[in-house]
Amino acid sequence: MPNTFDFIAIEGVIGAGKTTLANLLAERHRGKLVLEQFEENPFLPKFYEEKERYAFQTQLAFLASRFKQQQKMTNRDLFDEFIISDYIFEKDRIFASLNLDDDELALYDNIFGIMAGISAKPDLVIYLQSSVDRLMQNISQRGRDYEKHITEEYLEDLSDSYNQFFYHYNKAPLMIINATKIDFVNNPDHLSYLEEQIFNHPIRSNTHIHIIPD
Repeated sequence: MPNTFDFIAIEGVIGAGKTTLANLLAERHRGKLVLEQFEENPFLPKFYEEKERYAFQTQLAFLASRFKQQQKMTNRDLFDEFIISDYIFEKDRIFASLNLDDDELALYDNIFGIMAGISAKPDLVIYLQSSVDRLMQNISQRGRDYEKHITEEYLEDLSDSYNQFFYHYNKAPLMIINATKIDFVNNPDHLSYLEEQIFNHPIRSNTHIHIIPD
């Protein structure tokens, strides 16, 4: 039987294609699209230029923005709809652990711990893995000015942090998809393949499913 979901969240490192896939699935399956508002963070361009100076401000701005969205997502009226999002709330902690020093992280954790307990919980999390080379290619192609300062070293560290996080993730069924060689934007067969795995693959509580296309 096909899976039925109230809330699917798609995750991945910068450039993995999570927002693009979320848009495609929401359009094709009549889902309510919820995207994180990263472009509204005034500190983000400064962070990519001077990471140590602007990391804490950037992180708190993201935390506040994401939590505000979470509150809307747990609203009863919104949850009557099928929701597709391009992030999970816990992803904020991944970036915080990578970018903040010990004192900043301790303060951050005090706030995050309260917010995480009342955030929206997805029925399925999709984690798009990708090689650093493919991530750099995707970032270059979309041409955002403030992302031109992103380095391969930073993406490698971020990828390691994501992999470690999802290796231990058990708050929802998890589907891990190796997206290095997938082109779900220009290849309809690739998109159909992903839809088949997502909506027709048996999903059980705390299940980890690894999808590696040929």
